[in-house]
Amino acid sequence: MGLRWYSTVINCRDPRRLARWWAETLGWHVLHDTDEECVVIPAHLDQDTFRRTPWEQVPPGLVFVPVEDEKAGPNRLHLDLACHLDDDRDGLIAGLVERGASYADVGQPDDVTWTVLRDPEGNEFCVLSAREY
Repeated sequence: MGLRWYSTVINCRDPRRLARWWAETLGWHVLHDTDEECVVIPAHLDQDTFRRTPWEQVPPGLVFVPVEDEKAGPNRLHLDLACHLDDDRDGLIAGLVERGASYADVGQPDDVTWTVLRDPEGNEFCVLSAREY
């Protein structure tokens, strides 16, 4: 069967807060919440559905784990988010900023089709141009 992408782990100072922020951002929910880790998965998967889903069909989740140190330097890996053409991309970005995201300059040219943001703990991510699929 081989390997598959299971999750993306995000180191952070406050896993519960950041997991909730990302769950709201993606329309997902927190599946698991302890002092050691918080797991966020797509909203259509409740605990029972998650357990019944065949291994190869379980989508990747986000796992937030605590670290003592502050983030230093740019991410070596980041998430790309996109909205549908029918959505108000600028309004969605404004909503992210209202909820604690901030704009980031990572050296991108002025004419790019994506916007670089930081989550409330400084992890960079991009909001791509709107997509049809």
